[in-house]
This record gives sequence, C-alpha cells and structure tokens, in this order.
Amino acid sequence: MSVASHPTSAHFERDARQMHDDKPLSPGSIAIGVIIGRMSEFFDFFVYGLASVLVFPRLIFSFAADPVTATLYSFAVFSLAFLARPIGSLVFMWVDRTYGRGMKLTIALFILGGSTASMAFLPGYESIGVWAVALLALFRLGQGFALGGAWDGMASLLALNAPKSERGWWAMVPQLGAPIGFALASALFGYFYTSLSDADFLSWGWRYPFFVAFAINVVALFARLRIVASREFGELFENHELSPSPVLETLRVHGRDVLLGAFAPLASFAMFHLVTIFPLTWVFLRGGQSAGEFLFVQILGAFVGIGSVVISGAIADRIGRRRQLMIGAVLIAIFSFSAPFLLEAGGKGQDAFIILGFAILGLSFGQASGAVSSRFSLRYRYTGSALTSDLAWLVGAGFAPLVALGLASKFGIIFIGGYLISGAICTFAALTLSRILDSSEHQSAAER
Repeated sequence: MSVASHPTSAHFERDARQMHDDKPLSPGSIAIGVIIGRMSEFFDFFVYGLASVLVFPRLIFSFAADPVTATLYSFAVFSLAFLARPIGSLVFMWVDRTYGRGMKLTIALFILGGSTASMAFLPGYESIGVWAVALLALFRLGQGFALGGAWDGMASLLALNAPKSERGWWAMVPQLGAPIGFALASALFGYFYTSLSDADFLSWGWRYPFFVAFAINVVALFARLRIVASREFGELFENHELSPSPVLETLRVHGRDVLLGAFAPLASFAMFHLVTIFPLTWVFLRGGQSAGEFLFVQILGAFVGIGSVVISGAIADRIGRRRQLMIGAVLIAIFSFSAPFLLEAGGKGQDAFIILGFAILGLSFGQASGAVSSRFSLRYRYTGSALTSDLAWLVGAGFAPLVALGLASKFGIIFIGGYLISGAICTFAALTLSRILDSSEHQSAAER
C-alpha cells in the first residue's frame, strides 16, 4: 500500500503507517480512541458550561443588575464557541489538506486545552474590569475554533470498519464521550463546590477542573494520533472516505444534504443542554435543593445516559437509525409536556427530570451523529459530515441555555417545553424529507 501519492498525507504519518502496517486495529481499539477523544472535547465544554452557571455570573459579570441577568450574559459568551466552530472547521480543513491530519489534530487540541486551561487564570471583574469579560470571550472563542479542528473522522472510521449489521451499535460508541465527559466535569465541580467554603470555591476551587482539561487533551491527542497512523486510516484516506474536500465544492454538490443532516438530530441537540446546563441554572437560581447535591444527581443521570446510549445501538440495528431518531423525537416531544412541572416540583421533581431526561436523551443522542451521512458521496463524506455537525450544534445546542433561561425568566418555565417541541418537529420533518428523497433517488436510478 502506498500513501505517498496523496499530497495531504504528511511524511511522518506515512512513515508511521508503514511501521504499523502489520498491526491492524480492531474496532474495539478504534472505539477506545474515539471515546477518549470525544470525552476530552465534551469535558472541556462542560467544564466551561458548569462554570458559566456557578462561577462566571458572580466573578466576571458581577456588574449585572441581578443574578439572572448575570447568567444570561454568561450564556451569551457560552454561545460564542458554537459560532466560532464553523470558522475553525474552514481553517483546519486547509491545515488538513496541506500538512496532514496529525498536524491538524495536534494544533487543534493544544488550542482547545490551552484555551480551557487559560480560563483558570482569569481574574475577576473587580480586578481588571471589562478586560475580564473580553478575555473570557477570547478563550471561549478559542475553544470553539479549536473544536472545529478536532473533527477527525474517526467515528466514520469506526462505522466503516464495523459489520453492516452492527452499524447502529458502533455508531453509538462516539456518543458515549458526552455523558462520560459530563460526569467527570460534574464530579470535579461537585467535589470542590461541596468541600470548600463559597469564598474559597469562588477564589480558587473552581480553577482546578480547568487545569485538568489540558492533561486530558494531551492523553486524547496521543490516542488519536495512534489511529491516524494506522493502516486502516491510511486506506480509507487514500480512497477519499476520510480525506477533506474543498468546503465550497462540498456545499455546491451536497448543500441540501448538509442542511438535512443538521436538522435531523435537532431534537436531541436541543435537549442536550436542557438536561445538563439549564437545570443546574434553574436549581442554582430558584432553589429546590443545593447546587452541590444537584451536581451529584446529574452524575447519576449521566450514568443513566450512558446506559441508554448503549441501548440505542442495539435498538437501531433492529429498526434502523432513522426510525430510532424519529422515536427519540416523539419521546422528547412527550417529555416536553412534563419537564417544566418537574423542575418546579422541588428536589424530587428535579431529580426525576434529570434521570428521565438523560434516559430519553441517550436513546436519541446515541444515534444522532451522521444520521443521513449515507447521502454524501464518497469524495465529500468527510467534509460534509464535519459541516453538518458544526451546523447542528450551532442551531440545536449553541443558544439553548440562553434561550431557555430567557424564556423561562421572562414568560415562565412552561416555555422550555415549547423549545423542546420545536426541536422534535424539526427532526421529524428532516428525517421524513430525507426518506422521501432517498426513495425518489432510488426510483430514478431503477428507471435508468
């Protein structure tokens, strides 16, 4: 096998593949690397997300008129990463084509870990004024920019190396990174929040999880580079299944498929931050139980989510991923009617919201990645999937905490139910349209 013919495969990657040519990676080995990689990304984002509720409104936005307004400012900065992510994808696609996947991942993960770790050194508004806000926004933009470059195609590598009858099972593996990353971030914050006085936590305790993020990213980088150096990766790279294509060309050929792919998982993405970041916000601002206790309830919810993500893989292989997502959208729509009342029902109701919410989220989110990726032709699959993911996170999750808190504080908690229903409707419509287009194209091909 020769990979030297492909200009985007860096020299050190080619040499590494030749060294490992007799050591094929099993799907299990790839799965471990994928989980570690996704976990590191979600850990970075959840560390910020939890701090945007517990720390930044009081440390960075202390000038706000009230705690709700301060938290809304914090969530506005939270959204910046999702705006920066598509820009990062554009820049790092060029790095990928020019210098190789390994160089791209190394730069992206060091920026991601560095941006997260830099937040640990942030002084408060009382110390440097508006510069504290500017630095927080800069580091948050760095997180989002780097996450655009962290897209590695390894989830596709895992799926393409799995038996066709088990594609749903292996498709859920990368999604495990989200609840694992959330559980780890919540455990660290929960420990420091409950072990320290409020003054010590706000002064230095919250900073430790941000330091941990950099170390986790270094481990994730080596796990990913091992896969980039594998024979399996090189073969799929040569066949263009994991190689980047120009973004504008991809959009010209598959713009409609990118749009469909972005809206297909909208139900689970809309719910994503409404069972992780938003409920902690509501408890912290409105009460029902202490934020420290609730963090540990959320850890339990994350483990429930892990279980339901695994179950989603078994179900999807029986009924199909598209049908699985449709069922998930229906469950989320049903949940939306009870969610507001559970959050207002005190501690037990809030606990039920988390456990039930994570169980439903896992069934949907477990199959949300690349639900319509089969519509992309071979040459454009890698870039198309990356653009689809960027747009889906931006539309579905990027503004969820900001919109949910804004609606709930101004009009009442009942309005978050409407937000969830809108996501479920978008998912159902996108999947239905995708199925109609597939049927039409298959019929046209048969007639030809």
